[in-house]
Amino acid sequence: MSELATNRCEACRADAPTLDDNEIAALQKELQDDWQVITRDGVRQLERVFRFDDFASALAFTNAVGEIAEAEGHHPALLTEWGRVTVTWWSHKIRGLHRNDFIMAARTDKLAAEH
Repeated sequence: MSELATNRCEACRADAPTLDDNEIAALQKELQDDWQVITRDGVRQLERVFRFDDFASALAFTNAVGEIAEAEGHHPALLTEWGRVTVTWWSHKIRGLHRNDFIMAARTDKLAAEH
């Protein structure tokens, strides 16, 4: 388990800087390899697809991610389909990536390992 998964999210101000390429590369090394940095509508985001044997398992995982998101007040985009869940983290206030997104991605990895 990544040490990131044990960290807490910090309050993110609207004027907080987004992570630069070097910071992203360093933090991405602490996650499972399947996470990708994508750009959607000009906003860099962290995304991974998780695979499951059926819809019920995918839905249970979605709900578990929702619970950790709600506890931290930091919410991803979640797409739940039969046998897969796409999780996308980014910081809405700063329209980009923040350390919080990598913390939550690491926690998502931990949940996936438990499911």
